[in-house]
Amino acid sequence: MERKKILVVEDNEDNRYILVARLRQCGNFEIREARHGQQALEMITEDPPDLMLLDLKLPVLDGWETARRIRAMSGPLQSLPIIAITAQAMRGDREKALAAGCNDYIAKPIIDISIVKEKVERFLRQEDSRTTPAAPVAV
Repeated sequence: MERKKILVVEDNEDNRYILVARLRQCGNFEIREARHGQQALEMITEDPPDLMLLDLKLPVLDGWETARRIRAMSGPLQSLPIIAITAQAMRGDREKALAAGCNDYIAKPIIDISIVKEKVERFLRQEDSRTTPAAPVAV
């Protein structure tokens, strides 16, 4: 079975290190890292991941605009599952992240890794169901 690819987009090196380490505890994923939205866009067009964890407050190109640009792409990248991970946890921020094109939202600091694990597994299962051909019908 092919390992699922997750792109972690986080500018803070410590936060990125911790998130990647926790993801490795959750499963056998191929994890790639980007420091800002522009780098993430370049990476996903070269080798699309199965899922993106996206910080919203980034240098160069922020997460809000990164999500909007991905949703404006044509082809399969347009439906890339994106989970926003941000310390911007004010009232209405979840709705703004979803409106920008994120599929889900997790507030930092991430205390309970089971929340990340559940969301990652759920979106990867959905991705599998979209890419797995339907079983032939016996006649």
